[in-house]
Amino acid sequence: MRALVQRVKQAEVRVAGTTVGKIANGLLVFVAIEPNDKVENIECMARKLLSYRIFNDADGKMNLSLTDVRGGILVVSQFTLAADTSKGLRPSFTGAADKSQAKYLYELLLERLGQLHHCVASGQFGADMEVSLINDGPVTFLLSER
Repeated sequence: MRALVQRVKQAEVRVAGTTVGKIANGLLVFVAIEPNDKVENIECMARKLLSYRIFNDADGKMNLSLTDVRGGILVVSQFTLAADTSKGLRPSFTGAADKSQAKYLYELLLERLGQLHHCVASGQFGADMEVSLINDGPVTFLLSER
């Protein structure tokens, strides 16, 4: 499982012109489920996303988590993060889980985040989405959970 995490001042996902997910201050997370991912990976990733210290404290140091700042989290499925780009000029998506496995684990991640955190929003799995954001920093990390 890969998660591209961006600290944002705001973020929104639209599908067919309709907003399906929106947050103010918090994290925008693009998630790719890989073939070897299991249910056990979900708990670890959920806790990491909520606890990763990437928000500034009073001294301007990245020392606070999403939970500490009570920010929102917007999670968007993005299988292209699992692409193999090492050869040629066209990405290979053999590194992405099949659709049914990916959807199941993505929805499980959303469910677990919702149990642990007060403000969780999401995109729509498998949809053509428009994502807008105001990046804060910019601060962007690629997290893996295996």
